[in-house]
Amino acid sequence: MKLTSPAFAFTPIALAAIALATQTPAAHAQTVVRIAHVAPTSGAQAHFGKDNENGVRLAIEELNARGVVIGGNKVRFELVAEDDAADPKQATQVAQKLCDIRVAGVVGHMNSGTALPASRVYSDCGIPNITGSATNPKLTQAGYKTSFRVIANDNALGAGVADHAAASGIKTVAVVDDRTAYGQGIAEVFKRTARARGLQIVSEQFTTDKSVDFTSILTAIKAKAPQAIFFGGVDAQLGPMLRQMEQLGMRSVAVYGGDGICSHKLPELAAGSALVDQVRCAEGGVSLDRMPAGKAWKQRYDARFPGQFQVFSPYTYDATMVLADAMVRAGSADPSVYVRKLADARLDGVTARIEFGPDGDLKNPAMTLFQYRGGKKAALSLH
Repeated sequence: MKLTSPAFAFTPIALAAIALATQTPAAHAQTVVRIAHVAPTSGAQAHFGKDNENGVRLAIEELNARGVVIGGNKVRFELVAEDDAADPKQATQVAQKLCDIRVAGVVGHMNSGTALPASRVYSDCGIPNITGSATNPKLTQAGYKTSFRVIANDNALGAGVADHAAASGIKTVAVVDDRTAYGQGIAEVFKRTARARGLQIVSEQFTTDKSVDFTSILTAIKAKAPQAIFFGGVDAQLGPMLRQMEQLGMRSVAVYGGDGICSHKLPELAAGSALVDQVRCAEGGVSLDRMPAGKAWKQRYDARFPGQFQVFSPYTYDATMVLADAMVRAGSADPSVYVRKLADARLDGVTARIEFGPDGDLKNPAMTLFQYRGGKKAALSLH
């Protein structure tokens, strides 16, 4: 998130299967393997979606530079990039399209609200899908054998933020969520943990993921005088919310949230509001500089996509590599064949050692808390 080589950021051991495959004599014909990526690449969340897509694109370019062999045939990976506009209906339409054209695998969807309905479509047509950003626990609780996640879910993020708030001396908090599967889900986890830790929820308010005017709900919250606000939503809404909090004189109120608000773009979206430095947010995984291969990977990413990094691209990069690794170990890019190899993945990725539990979630996922200092995002503590 040493530009000495276009090779992977993985350790040699982790890439043994792919490395061995590339030493096999390739067949005369090159097989095309299509991997799709789906995220909102238009609208208010496009900066997140483009970053996610970049992670997949970088992985595919590096795979092709290496020359991967699957089942004795040299393959060329192609990216099929789709925009679901963070809309559940559009997401299912895109998912069906990808089923119809028989892509080999899907990285996505980005949002929980789109990943949940799309995962059913992929399950029905048997296409493996791995998300690097959708964190609602229900995604892997549905029992689909085709769905996987390479990042911690909201049970870890919402609880971690609540624990930090309690440890910081917060006693009263207001909760706002955007009514999406992500925002509502992480807010519910936060509230449950916060109450267990003795925090008092003094106000619960709701908005939408399209709203930009929060004056009325902030006025209602101000009347309750909470020490903190937890926001279940994304940075495109929190930015204007912080500006409006400042205008209402709520400068001493701390703001908590999950990975949806935890972007490098938040200070820009808040138009330089000083309240950005009041934000504490949680991401799955460790901070980029503490990822096993994070620093070297970030140099390659920045060289290829300067100024575009946000949050999740290391995870979508790893998700792509997990798909490729499973195909190599299965000796096939046929989803019905290689899906069984996804379940027993053992890959040292950029973000972590990737191993899945029986539900498709990561084993032992990490979490990191972040804050903003002078408008710059910085790791606060590791869990």
